[in-house]
Amino acid sequence: MEPATGKSSLFRNILARALIFGVLIMVFRFAYVVSITGESCTLSSFCFFSLPQNLNFIVPGAGVSAIVGNDAVSRSDPRRDLYTSKEWIRAVHFYSSVFQDLISEGLLSPHSKSLCVETPLGQEVFALKEIGVENSIGIFKKAAKPLVVKGEGHQIPFDDNSFDFIFSGGARLDASARPADFASEIARTLKPEGFVVVHVKANDTYSFNSLLDLFSSFNLVKTIDMAGFDSLMPYIREIVLRKDTVIRNHGGGKIPDGISGNKCSVPGHKRELVQKAEPLIEEEPLKPWITLKRNLNNVKYLPSMVDISFKNRYVYVDVGARSYGSSIGSWFRKQYPKQNKTFHVYAIEADKTFHQQYESKKKTVTLLPYAAWVKNETLRFEINRDPGQEEVAELKDKGRGMGRIQPVKSSGGEVDEIQGFDFAEWLKNTVTESDFVVMKMDVEGTEFDLIPRLFKTGAICLIDEIFLECHYNRWQRCCPGQRSAKYEKTYGQCLQLFTSLRESGVLVHQWW
Repeated sequence: MEPATGKSSLFRNILARALIFGVLIMVFRFAYVVSITGESCTLSSFCFFSLPQNLNFIVPGAGVSAIVGNDAVSRSDPRRDLYTSKEWIRAVHFYSSVFQDLISEGLLSPHSKSLCVETPLGQEVFALKEIGVENSIGIFKKAAKPLVVKGEGHQIPFDDNSFDFIFSGGARLDASARPADFASEIARTLKPEGFVVVHVKANDTYSFNSLLDLFSSFNLVKTIDMAGFDSLMPYIREIVLRKDTVIRNHGGGKIPDGISGNKCSVPGHKRELVQKAEPLIEEEPLKPWITLKRNLNNVKYLPSMVDISFKNRYVYVDVGARSYGSSIGSWFRKQYPKQNKTFHVYAIEADKTFHQQYESKKKTVTLLPYAAWVKNETLRFEINRDPGQEEVAELKDKGRGMGRIQPVKSSGGEVDEIQGFDFAEWLKNTVTESDFVVMKMDVEGTEFDLIPRLFKTGAICLIDEIFLECHYNRWQRCCPGQRSAKYEKTYGQCLQLFTSLRESGVLVHQWW
């Protein structure tokens, strides 16, 4: 028995050495190929698992396989690894399922000329081809041929009425810095009665209606909420729209659809937000300089409640701005939640003392050196000071008295003639309902003239959020038991002003 055992052991040793030698040969050859020729295992002369001449990508459940040959993706192209990755297959499988559902509902057909907007890698295009919609192409700022050519959502490189079907996935419309142009380009390149399908992250009523406003020449077909295919977008809202046969020019003028003549009605989705706002202070505060200032910490800002992505522009109007640091620099720039949006700021300030401060802010702030008023006319502008307030030698924001037009009685302060302008008409000619507009108003009692004018002209519907300081004969900080003689209105009248605004559907906050 011992000779047999010895032969078996010798055979195993010889076999093991042969295998080790073979592995060494393979390692040496691999090192040679990579180091000398600069290629990897795409070389057919080396790899035992070389990719075939025509690469077949079969996505489970898609039904039809898409074939990309050497003319599309060369064997040395690193995208071959991308096209066979788990992430790619998962995305293609997801979009194939989405598109198949649209086909079954008659919203897409194999004969549809289709465009996928802002698709970096082209999974959506690949999925369309996979299910038989062959005439499909994608655009992105960097081309990824053959699936994606160079182009962007706000500047689609195709002629008018070119496509039967347009798709935008991955919340690219949410992320667009120019959503209005994005929607406009889709409307331009889509044929009448064609369909556009967008996938967005936002799922609140406010953002939904904002998106519909962007696509004013479309009719809503359906919306559906679904689970996403990756952690970056776990939740998706799919919105399907159909382009009208006759284009309605909703966005051509400055006056929005919600305003007819001088009337407007705040839409329901804005009224719902008022119910979520912080409560008004019902009882007059004994120390308003403390109570009202602390109340600012309780404010529920509109962007903290909804997504504001689908707006044309983002505008902040500071009526009674005083210095740049008074509220624009100290509060709006630092504290207001902007959701990474860039706001253009309008500063309305009649007091010429502060005008020089805005010279260095011209790129981001537009100064209107006039008084907001109910019509265009020359006004008397008086600088008043509270009792005990003295103006320092160098005029600073805190030392400068507050400017008022139409003073109740002369207080011996500085009086100048200034130009007043019709604020409501200016607003109607500056912004539209598709813009996101925030307004702060601190006008030393003139709010009781301006707010009714905003309602009368319908301009109130253009404003999304108001921070209003209401001026009344409040208790004085300097003089216990004494009220301010500068204003005739009471706290009850201010409270009624705030209440009427909220009851009308306007999101207003008590400002100090």
